[in-house]
Amino acid sequence: MTANTPHAAQPKRKKFLAGTIGAAAVAGALAWVAASGTGAASQTVAVTTVADEGPGYAIEDFGYPHADKILAEKNIVLKRGDGHITLVDCASGTGFIEVWARDKSKICFQVTGNSGWLTMEIPSVHLIKGNDYVTKVDMTVGTEAKSFDITKNSWTSVGETVDPEGREHMLVNIRSTKP
Repeated sequence: MTANTPHAAQPKRKKFLAGTIGAAAVAGALAWVAASGTGAASQTVAVTTVADEGPGYAIEDFGYPHADKILAEKNIVLKRGDGHITLVDCASGTGFIEVWARDKSKICFQVTGNSGWLTMEIPSVHLIKGNDYVTKVDMTVGTEAKSFDITKNSWTSVGETVDPEGREHMLVNIRSTKP
């Protein structure tokens, strides 16, 4: 029994194969000429490195933006953070973490995202009002470190107001998480 292959398809298939093989041969010849550096296609190409010319790598150091300006204007030392806790004007809205220090008026921080952290140095902090986030603050007094859980949407006494010796505490860290 013979296969029912139409005889008209065989010449088309042969032409296709011949064309494909021919094109591959021409492409290979051109590649050989270019690689060998002979023939009309050869040129001298200058190669330069761009590593020295391009910008450097962007490495996040988590430094607080404009911290030097804030220190000069408001005498508040803001060090590092993840960008989710930021200093804001207390009159600009509600729902902020409010910090009271003896020698300053109220200082407010806004929390965005699911969580945030910020390191700072604010001396003589004695009262903090929480917001809708679960917030914990770290404070130092001398060489001692103490942590306080801040009550949500309410005032929490911290630092010297809860210290039996009444020592001044410095606020050094705020950490907040969405419940």
